Amino acid sequence: MYKYLLIALITQLVFIPTALAADLLTPVQIAQRTYDRYLGDDMQMRATMELISKKGHVRNREFISLRKDSDSTRKQLIRFTSPADIDGTAFLTIEKNNNSSNTEQHLYLPALKRTRRIVASQKGRSFVNSDFTYEDMQRHPVEDWNYQLDGTETISGFACYILISIPKAGTDTKYSKLVSWIEKKDFIPLKTIFWDKKGRQSKSYSVLKFEIIDNIATETEVLMEDLPSGHKTRLKTLEIRYNSGLKDSLFTTRALEK
Repeated sequence: MYKYLLIALITQLVFIPTALAADLLTPVQIAQRTYDRYLGDDMQMRATMELISKKGHVRNREFISLRKDSDSTRKQLIRFTSPADIDGTAFLTIEKNNNSSNTEQHLYLPALKRTRRIVASQKGRSFVNSDFTYEDMQRHPVEDWNYQLDGTETISGFACYILISIPKAGTDTKYSKLVSWIEKKDFIPLKTIFWDKKGRQSKSYSVLKFEIIDNIATETEVLMEDLPSGHKTRLKTLEIRYNSGLKDSLFTTRALEK
């Protein structure tokens, strides 16, 4: 009898902490795992952007996106391919050393035949008339924010942490608070509510669909909504490929203008 009790006790000691490990993370650890989640060494994607008015009118765009991660640097290029009024418009983001002050953003406008750098004062502006801002097109370094855990909740069958993020003094952001529902297994933010500087809910971001592609949890349909106006932007992935060996030369201002 004692032998079986001992076996049962050892089993509990070995397996219960492992099962509970995901629920013992601190808010900062949850934020860091979300920031660090593996998305492949590089990625190339073809996708659509739908601009949806409050009345439901839809304008469609198509674009390609390339991304490459190496050491502490992330580079991403977005180039629109249709319709004609935005064809050739391209956007380059280079994140360096997990430091927002070192992040570079460049926008190429074919009508002007020149590239301009997006400066800090412009980060709150709309990205190509969508409901995403230039700030939304880069990641927030974990150390720039304070975090609180506000319990857990299940969204569409997925268990999530509810993580509150508040910018530290001196952090360059248009937001006063973010509340995110972080899926516990793959650390995907399935939903985020954004508060503006006046303490009002300003935007809502939702992952409508994600899939496991090449063993990588991938958001394949997302929606950003401007809450005051009711305008929405939906992104849908048409094709995606990871780890194809993209060259650094693709992520330069010279490549932006080709």
